[in-house]
Amino acid sequence: MLILSLIWAWIAWNVYRPWHGKPESFGVISFAFGLLAGELPLHFVAVEFLITIGLIAADGLHGLLDASAVLIAGASWLALAQFHNQADGAREEVLDAARQALGDDFADKIPAQRRRTIPPGPAPGQIIHPFGYQVPGVKRVRNVAYFREHETELKLDIFHHETQPPNAPVLVQIHGGAWIIGNKDQQALPLMGQLASRGWVCVTLQYRLSPAATFPDNIIDCKRALVWIKENIANYGGDPNFIAVTGGSAGGHLSALLALSANNPDFQPGFEDKDTSVQAAVPFYGIYDFTNSQEQRQHPGLENLLTKHVLKCSLSDNPELWRQASPLYHVSDKAPPMLLIHGEGDTLAPIAESRVLYKALKEIPGVRVGLAELPYAQHAFELWYSRRSVQVICALEYFLSALHEEHLKR
Repeated sequence: MLILSLIWAWIAWNVYRPWHGKPESFGVISFAFGLLAGELPLHFVAVEFLITIGLIAADGLHGLLDASAVLIAGASWLALAQFHNQADGAREEVLDAARQALGDDFADKIPAQRRRTIPPGPAPGQIIHPFGYQVPGVKRVRNVAYFREHETELKLDIFHHETQPPNAPVLVQIHGGAWIIGNKDQQALPLMGQLASRGWVCVTLQYRLSPAATFPDNIIDCKRALVWIKENIANYGGDPNFIAVTGGSAGGHLSALLALSANNPDFQPGFEDKDTSVQAAVPFYGIYDFTNSQEQRQHPGLENLLTKHVLKCSLSDNPELWRQASPLYHVSDKAPPMLLIHGEGDTLAPIAESRVLYKALKEIPGVRVGLAELPYAQHAFELWYSRRSVQVICALEYFLSALHEEHLKR
């Protein structure tokens, strides 16, 4: 019991104090346990409590040492319960970032009836069943091909309300996975489900992965998908004139790059004349400066991965390609409204990445940008339903709805 209680105490400590030092492999372990315990804290408490009760019932605890172990376990449960409670603050962090971008009165742009229907927070069922992604009234159209060439076929999924209301706003989601793993079926499903149930059309897309693919293959695919969406999404009820883009981690990088490099011919071979602009972008915990120009990252792991698998050249060999791949070097006054979301506890993609991009965008007159720094939040915190992820989604809906209302009034 003492060994178990000490492990549980470390798990609780880790959600508050994740590993950011060396060796870098400890950060990956810290991430894995921090994500699971941080976004499923009550589930951890329940399992640990039942194990403890089982040991007591089996007469497996005796003496002062075991009593101390139970006290340690109890303290870890209280810490996780408090961690669960503080996650509500993520809603206000995102709303504050939206105010940075759109003004203090941005929510007033949303009609009162639409505003009232945005959920106040997670439903009990979402906390109890965090992986229950099926949402009543939402239809998912799977594996629609958006590009074919020789042996390459790339697909996307479309989420929409079964009533398929016309001229619905569109949200495009780009999955993460360090540019080498992941797929369109796994990520941001809570976000897709909530918005689609409330009248949005949401699209998740596939793109070529490294090491088989080499940058800029991935961003070219994202732009091809965007062109397909603009030309075809009306068939699913979507408005091609209002498209927002989002994504996490590598998807955060690609969504930011997509938004900031609109109509860049370098990323549009064979379709240079197509419009690849979007009306808003919400990148989550991305890498925005591959060159690490302001020493945002203290470890060489990412640079090694990019050199070996993604860009397939070193920074010193081809600095221009590394800059071309970095959203930071595409910042201009043409940037759409952007809301950057990043957890302060992120051990895989340091929050300094978002701070650097935010500062660069903020310095350009007329560009609307906000940065939500979420206390304690780990990398990939919104993969499933949790108190934090639902609060972020609800606040994010305010931001996107306000921009959509602006669009409707033009």
